Amino acid sequence: MNYRRLGKSNLQVSEVSLGCMSLDPKIEDHSSLLNKAIDSGINYFDTADFYDKGINESIIGKSLGSRRKEVILATKVGNVWDNNGKTWHWNPSKKYILSAVDYSLKRLRTDFIDLYQLHGGTIKDPIDETIEAFETLVDSGKIRHYGLSSIRPNVIRTYVEKSNITSVMVQYSLLDRRSEDQILPLLQSQDIGVQARGVLAKGLLRGKPPCPYLNRSEENINLLQKKILKKNIPYAATGFVLANKAIKTAVIGLSTELQLLDFIHGASSPLKEIDLKWLRKCFLKNHYLTHL
Repeated sequence: MNYRRLGKSNLQVSEVSLGCMSLDPKIEDHSSLLNKAIDSGINYFDTADFYDKGINESIIGKSLGSRRKEVILATKVGNVWDNNGKTWHWNPSKKYILSAVDYSLKRLRTDFIDLYQLHGGTIKDPIDETIEAFETLVDSGKIRHYGLSSIRPNVIRTYVEKSNITSVMVQYSLLDRRSEDQILPLLQSQDIGVQARGVLAKGLLRGKPPCPYLNRSEENINLLQKKILKKNIPYAATGFVLANKAIKTAVIGLSTELQLLDFIHGASSPLKEIDLKWLRKCFLKNHYLTHL
C-alpha cells in the first residue's frame, strides 16, 4: 500500500481507504474486516455521525478496540436526524458542532478525531461561525484537523479562502469528472488534500447493471461499460482517480473481506499512461452546472 500526505497536515493516508458507510448496521462487530484492512495497509477510515443515526460510528469504535492508534479516523457533522427518525435537517451552527463532537467521540471510543469534516454546506450558511467552531475544537484537542465534504464549487472556494481546512472530500470518478475544471487544481495549488468518494459511481464501474448517472443516459453507461470491459484495464476506476496528483485517497465502500482482498491486490497499482489516455478520451469530461 502506498501513502500520501493529506494537505499540509502530518497525516499520511493510504491511497485506498475504507468508506465505512457500507458496513452492515445489523452486525455489531466488524472487527475482523477492520483488522484485515489495517493489516493490509489501509489506515484511513471514513464515517459520519449521520450514518445509521450514529450506529456506524459506534460500530467502528467497538470494532477498532486497541488498534485505534494505528488508524486515521475521519467523521463528519452537520446533518441532524429529526425526532421522527425519518427526516433530517441541516445545522452548521457553532453551538451544534461543539455539542455533536462529544457524541462522536463517545461513540468512536476515542479522545480525539483525526479529521472532523463539515458534511455538506451551502453558501448561505453562517460560514465564519462554522469555521470558528472547528478552530475551537482544534485548540481544545478534541480534533486534530478539520475539512469539508462538498460538491459545491462556491462553498469549496469560500472555505479555501477563509479557513485552514486540511482537506476536501469531493465526488470524483471516470463518470464524474466535474471537479477537474477548477476545484482539483485550486485545492492542489493550496496544498489542500482531496479524498475522492463515489469512485465506483454507485457500482456502475464494478459491474452494476447500467442506469442513468448525472448527465449520462442508461444507453451511454451501457456502452462505456462494454468498452472498458473489452479494453480489460484492471482497477481502471481507482487507477484513474489516483493518477490525479490532487487526490490523496480513494474512499471505497467495502463491506466484506472478499471485497477488501480484491481491492488490496491491485487497486492502488498505477495505470499505464497509454491506458490513462484511453480512459480520458473514452470517458469525456462533464462539468458543474450549478453552485458555481
